[in-house]
Amino acid sequence: MEIIMCGIVGYVGKKQAAPVLLDGLSKLEYRGYDSAGVAVMTSEGIEVQKSKGRLSVLSEKIDGGKSINGTMGIGHTRWATHGEPSDTNAHPHLSSSGRFAVVHNGIIENYIQLREYLAKKGAKFISETDTEIIAHLVEYYYDGDLVNTVIKVTNKLEGSYALGIMSADSPDSFVAVRREAPLIVGLGNGENFIASDIPAILSHTRDVYFLENSEIVVLSKDNVKIYNTDHEEIEKEVYKVNWDISAAEKGGYEHFMFKEIMEQPRALNDTICPRINDGKIVLDDISLTADYLKNIDKIYIVACGSAYHVGVVGKYIIEKMLRIPVEVSVASEFRYMNPIVNDKTLTIVISQSGETADTIAAMREAQRLGSRIFAIVNAVGSAIAREADDVLYTWAGPEIAVATTKAYSTQLTAIYLFALYVAQTLEILSSDELAIYIDALEKLPDNIEKILDDKGEIQFIASQHYNSKSVFFLGRTLDYAVALEGSLKLKEISYIHSEAYAAGELKHGTIALIEPGTVVVALCTVRELYDKMLSNIKEVKARGAVVIAVAEEGNTAIEHEADYVIYVPKCNELVMPSEVVLPLQLFSYYVASLKGLDIDKPRNLAKSVTVE
Repeated sequence: MEIIMCGIVGYVGKKQAAPVLLDGLSKLEYRGYDSAGVAVMTSEGIEVQKSKGRLSVLSEKIDGGKSINGTMGIGHTRWATHGEPSDTNAHPHLSSSGRFAVVHNGIIENYIQLREYLAKKGAKFISETDTEIIAHLVEYYYDGDLVNTVIKVTNKLEGSYALGIMSADSPDSFVAVRREAPLIVGLGNGENFIASDIPAILSHTRDVYFLENSEIVVLSKDNVKIYNTDHEEIEKEVYKVNWDISAAEKGGYEHFMFKEIMEQPRALNDTICPRINDGKIVLDDISLTADYLKNIDKIYIVACGSAYHVGVVGKYIIEKMLRIPVEVSVASEFRYMNPIVNDKTLTIVISQSGETADTIAAMREAQRLGSRIFAIVNAVGSAIAREADDVLYTWAGPEIAVATTKAYSTQLTAIYLFALYVAQTLEILSSDELAIYIDALEKLPDNIEKILDDKGEIQFIASQHYNSKSVFFLGRTLDYAVALEGSLKLKEISYIHSEAYAAGELKHGTIALIEPGTVVVALCTVRELYDKMLSNIKEVKARGAVVIAVAEEGNTAIEHEADYVIYVPKCNELVMPSEVVLPLQLFSYYVASLKGLDIDKPRNLAKSVTVE
């Protein structure tokens, strides 16, 4: 899982703003759901309505937006950083006079100093948030020109932010600005938008601008103007979004997570098939030449959460296929560990959103040290996509559930494609070997479909053990890499204590935690290590564990050792992690569903973290 904090949406046009804002926020609630609020420009000035809790609380409070009249407004859904979730700490925040309203995604690192300064100047603070200081700063520096004022304010701010700002003096336009936090501009007919992410505006427009750091945008219903920090107007290229609108809707499924699990055959096909042509891996716009690849002596894979687990799989695959040393690092640790990186290092960064703050910072540190950057991302126009030397898009489409499924799976296929591309370019593989791997890739979507068709067995197993207190995942090499992700999924959405262990480490402490009834998920698909996994299963069974095994089709012998067996289709070892993870995703989903939990919005989590 990656983490994004807070969702922002803004609208100016001919329609009533509040219902548009609520609809947009409903598409962004995965980014945070501690509180929500809107500020609308009415005939009497700026009206703010906000509430602690889910967006539904706010929507009920303002009658779906009908109780506020006005055709311009800004809205926010919050993941709490500074200040506990409360009505007072919810955004938008007003200046002391009520003339200015602000919404913010990010963290202001010097807010304490600024708060003390503004308090001495007479500002009255009512919240515990870092955001409120921005509203007071805008009022303090306001000179009649909101763009000039925003330039002055942002020069005082240290940290990350995407801001939407309204002024009672400008009833027909509002301003937005970004620095290290995502913000897009949506271009409509007689209406314009801002949003933290595309799904919020997809039902209204497909034409967007991606704002760069420190760019300031002024939006009215008929005009969009973008300025730099010198107040010079700049031109932007319009990007046309080709996502299917239905991709951001539940489409009849009870939960986004289940829908996204079921979408994986399509997502994998979209990621794989355009990259295979006449039996060759073709990565458009990738400029990794044979001369460059021959000279690299190390690969770093840097990511957070589930994307980090993709990197662990990548290490096994790349080292085995290419014989190039690979280090995998959690992005939040990378830039503080004095990494050994130079111009012979290729750094692979993996991020669904392309906006994860820790991953961006790690990428920039690697660049500073001389490394080339190869990015695997889903979001076109994201910060990582713009700054990397090469980008391989996963084409998963929007992923709304906080716990990632299809994004993780498509990132795995991107790793496979990368490894095969390098092997092909350096002629490490014979044509016959390459053909075997490509055939395995092409068959993968159908194999995933078969697992989904048999999901009833997984649901039954979940029904027997959804009240478990602890679940342990065991595996070796690639299976261990997948076990990490399976364990994370379960703890994310079911709140069951879960850990993943390399099975060979069982005797080094883990086995002390096994008692009668403890559930152990044993991944048994690495063929050369199958006998060792059987020994591990016997060890935990001897201490009363209930074992759920994941094995290849045809391996019926394991039924004599495990209590339950989930079978996956036979396939090449390269793509086996993609098959093995699917039952683990489904198991986690069914457990959480049986517990009656909020699967798409698990407690204390948000989708992607744009702050440290």
